[in-house]
Amino acid sequence: MMNQLKIFNSLTGEKEIFKPLHENNVGMYVCGPTVYSNVHLGNVRTFMSFDFVYRTLKFLGYKVRYVRNITDAGHLTDDGDVNNDRFVKQSRLEKLEPMEIVQKYTVDFHKVLQIFNLLPPTIEPTATGHILEQIQLTEKLLADGFAYESNGSVYFDVLEYNKRGLNYGELSRRNIEELFANTRDLDGQGEKRNPQDFALWKKASPAHIMRWASPWGDGFPGWHLECTVMSTKYLGNQFDIHGGGMDLKFPHHECEIAQGKAGHGESPVRYWMHANMLTMNGQRMSKSTGNYILPMQLISGENTFFEKPFAPAVIRFCFMQAHYRSVLDISNEAMLAAEKGFNRLMEAVKTLNEMSTDLEHPGPLSYEIDQWKQKCYDALLDDFNSPILIAHLFEMVKWINSDEKISVGELRELKDLMNAFVYDVLGLQNEQQTSNSNDKLDGVLQLLINMRMEARANRDWALSDKIRDELLALGIQLKDGKEGTSYTVS
Repeated sequence: MMNQLKIFNSLTGEKEIFKPLHENNVGMYVCGPTVYSNVHLGNVRTFMSFDFVYRTLKFLGYKVRYVRNITDAGHLTDDGDVNNDRFVKQSRLEKLEPMEIVQKYTVDFHKVLQIFNLLPPTIEPTATGHILEQIQLTEKLLADGFAYESNGSVYFDVLEYNKRGLNYGELSRRNIEELFANTRDLDGQGEKRNPQDFALWKKASPAHIMRWASPWGDGFPGWHLECTVMSTKYLGNQFDIHGGGMDLKFPHHECEIAQGKAGHGESPVRYWMHANMLTMNGQRMSKSTGNYILPMQLISGENTFFEKPFAPAVIRFCFMQAHYRSVLDISNEAMLAAEKGFNRLMEAVKTLNEMSTDLEHPGPLSYEIDQWKQKCYDALLDDFNSPILIAHLFEMVKWINSDEKISVGELRELKDLMNAFVYDVLGLQNEQQTSNSNDKLDGVLQLLINMRMEARANRDWALSDKIRDELLALGIQLKDGKEGTSYTVS
């Protein structure tokens, strides 16, 4: 029944038949977060897209080694001023040690992804855990003439790379002359031979806290180097799939290709995949313009863009309604429509699961299950087309809500298929149980709020404060306002 899986390869710009290096085994690397701030909703969309890819590959029978890194050091906004290290900036802003920043936002990242029901990767390496390997690769690139040292820093020599018949710019389809012509001046460019050269290792200033000893003095690794080292260590010098957001195509992924070819003599990745951006109300999300929302603000309803809170599964369903290579725009209307569609789908799955398989349901089957199953598989096999899969699921929703009959064997198969596509592949969760749990929590909290109001009315300030403080210690903050007392759960 199944046809061959096709993946859109960003490197060639075409859909290609997927042939893993090792039969039935897939090595997949996805660029993880830089943990200096809360993960934003656009990042969640990217990670969710590759969670869907991961789930689909497993569903199709592949054994997948999924590596997603944590960048916890060395992420410069450019290769010039080391003061542009995001970890250093954030540690100064929050008056915390850099590794406290790393821990705080790594925990937040995992918490948010768990709420959206993303499967954990099979390996989650950190940049700081692979300093030795990064130094070793830098030494090799120096020895082979692809890099040079300058004032305690080491840079990759892009012109030398191209002189040897290699092609820096092949992924982003830029030629070297255009890259040089469009390069802006950066602090520290005097250390470089060419403006497009990128840092493999940066010398640490005396005040730079995150630093490691190296043959070139104390410093820290370049951002691009980290992913090359971690991906190839766990997946081999060449592996099947590398994923990330569109914004990483240049320069990050371009530099990874160059480092892989120069360091290991072969192109590191067979299929490059890039997820497109998330916009809100038709505009790019940006802190500077105020058109910006964090994942938990969308879930809690504590924002000015949406009229109500939305459950994580509803948000996931909304994201899955767009193909990973398409721009996805969210708005109040889009989320309300997604919620309506999600509820309709989950109600149909519930109805289907409650159909008895104890008795035969004779009668002509109005919908050919095998035909429908093939269409669902075809959607998955066509570059992980989640919106087409969802459209086919709603075809079955119409049938479930009809009065047609079905045999026991067909009913069992249909139940298995619908549950697999909805829960295992799309990663949706039934919010009914979560809703019931939330209703119970709300009831208990309202009881405590009423007890606190009664204590305040009786001028029993000690009991009132005790209820407030002990709830706060549990992560539940009471907020007194003109319309009464509300609460938030952190």
